[in-house]
Amino acid sequence: MPERARAALAEVLAREDPAVIGVVLTGSAARGMATDRSDVDVLVVLADGVPVPPTRRSTAIDEIPTGIAELERVPPFGTEDWWFRWQHAWVDVLRDTPDGRVTAACHRQATLDDAEQRALLVEGDRLDGWVNFAYRALKSDRDGRPLERRLDAAESVAWLLDVVFALGGRVRPYNKYLAWELREHPLAVPEWSAERLLPQLEAVLDGDPEPLRAAYAVVDRECRAWDVAHATTVLGDLLDGWGDEGAVFG
Repeated sequence: MPERARAALAEVLAREDPAVIGVVLTGSAARGMATDRSDVDVLVVLADGVPVPPTRRSTAIDEIPTGIAELERVPPFGTEDWWFRWQHAWVDVLRDTPDGRVTAACHRQATLDDAEQRALLVEGDRLDGWVNFAYRALKSDRDGRPLERRLDAAESVAWLLDVVFALGGRVRPYNKYLAWELREHPLAVPEWSAERLLPQLEAVLDGDPEPLRAAYAVVDRECRAWDVAHATTVLGDLLDGWGDEGAVFG
């Protein structure tokens, strides 16, 4: 972390303000990825009922005030604020309430409960959407259309990552942090380790059809395991709904 950023962070932590109940270091500095050009991203968490001032930005620090009630509000998938949820993942909580209210709120923002997993995968169409793009890429490969194959394969990647992390009960990281998270906080599925998933994504982006088929096999298996764990058949039924068209993944 650059010295100017360290000094700015120290100044925030040194303030004696009873309205401030939490200080959370996020961004690249919290994840060991800061460079000489990095500033510091800090969430300053304010007590209930305290007015929230605007964000203060400088070359050294982005100081982002937020009320504790707002931090505890969990935006659903598909809403505008959903895209800010991952900033709370793997943060460094430098100040908290005695009962850990800030830490708990940050953890909740970055994780998905059972209902949220289902909402993202089914109602949010991420599972069906990924299958659709992968299916189109494989059809184009079968029909000798390499450009179309590569375009649909590339477009499928973001949908696949949503599915992978949702099945793991986590919000998908920003692309900048994908490799870091897979290495530092591995998912439970062996095929989704950094060593295996990252090269697979590279091959998909190159338009190789075989990694798409391999990805489908793992997604199919994990979806059906999720169904068993949740006493449902909703994900398997969605995959089975592709009928004979699903043969392209075989």
